[in-house]
Amino acid sequence: MFFGGGDFNPFEHMQGGMPGGGMGRRPSGPVDNEEFYNILGVPKDATDAEIKKAYKKGALKHHPDKGGDPEKFKEFSQAADVLMDKEKRAMYDQYGKEGLEEGGGGGGGAEDILSQMFGGGRRGPRGPQKGEDIVHNVKVSLEDIYNGKTVRLAISREKPCADCEGRGGKPGAEKMCTDCNGRGVRVQLRQLGPGMVQQMQSTCPTCRGACKVMDERDKCKSCKGKKVMKDRKVLEVHIEKGMKSGHKIKFSGEADEIPGTLPGDVVIVVQQKEHDRFKRKGADLVESIDLTLTEALCGFTKVITHLDGRTLQVKVAPGMVTQHQSVKMIQNEGMPFHGSPFTKGRLFLVMNVKFPKKLPINTVNQLSAALPEAPKAMISDEDEECNMEDVDISQFGQGEGKGPTNAYDEDDDDEAGGAQRVQCGQA
Repeated sequence: MFFGGGDFNPFEHMQGGMPGGGMGRRPSGPVDNEEFYNILGVPKDATDAEIKKAYKKGALKHHPDKGGDPEKFKEFSQAADVLMDKEKRAMYDQYGKEGLEEGGGGGGGAEDILSQMFGGGRRGPRGPQKGEDIVHNVKVSLEDIYNGKTVRLAISREKPCADCEGRGGKPGAEKMCTDCNGRGVRVQLRQLGPGMVQQMQSTCPTCRGACKVMDERDKCKSCKGKKVMKDRKVLEVHIEKGMKSGHKIKFSGEADEIPGTLPGDVVIVVQQKEHDRFKRKGADLVESIDLTLTEALCGFTKVITHLDGRTLQVKVAPGMVTQHQSVKMIQNEGMPFHGSPFTKGRLFLVMNVKFPKKLPINTVNQLSAALPEAPKAMISDEDEECNMEDVDISQFGQGEGKGPTNAYDEDDDDEAGGAQRVQCGQA
């Protein structure tokens, strides 16, 4: 229920009397609330779509890049900024330009309007952006990953200059860039066709995207206005047992500290080096064991030095024959599981039998007597003897032969007896 005479004014019941919390007051004289509509060339009851259409048309006409008057374009943009905002338009209709000035409205600029029209509306202020991460690769041996190790790594990064405390120069020397109005970017309109406009955004060439500029005489002598200096820091990287190649270790906030931004992270990427004996796949290890023919036939005992220096004794009892390329496996002697170092994978042993190329005749006779008798081939007088040669299996399939290319020509020459060829002539 409302008391008192006259029309109810919603703005008098809002915080501070004005939208946005401003302590507004009624204009002292007659209200001029038609100027902005006249600038855009639209009636006071124009819809949002009609106002937006009028701005698009006028922006192309008055834009400085298209040869228009900069002041006219600024005036045109200010009118559109107010009328395209519901709260500002309502305040303007009620109190005029004086009410906008008291309430803190108006004058958003062309870039604000373009952002509303093409970029999804105006965004509120955002906090500091996070800087880029610094990524380093560190190569470690398989022993280091098996046993764990701490690696000291020196990195180079940027920190705020101590002499100017990250200001880049004298206090207050940095001013807002007037070419981009402190936005760091410049917005241009490009007409693609009738009624079609494309917004082009580029880094401001004056401030190079920094939004602020500083006179050369006011810049810090140490950092030359860059606000940062090179800094060296040593990080202790803990290589944990069982880590895999490609594992990332993050040091939060240890990257470049650029004034106005949050420092990024230093990311260490673990890269496992190749091992001369062991091969790794997941938590499993594999190693080749060379055996003599005697060991393969009569059994053997071998000692293996593991990645942590322990020695493992492996054996095959006499009487058990070990086949070439056969595989044995030992449980819980592989790589530690990352995060559970007392749990380990498996160790695979591939038996590689080294056969002798030649044996003494007395050894052959002894083996023949000791081993089971070999099967005898059924030989006849019609069998043809042939010679075998050592060869690489990669040559298989490459034995297609070709005879002399001129064999038939030679036969023709012999039959013709060397007669001369007959040629036709004209009379």
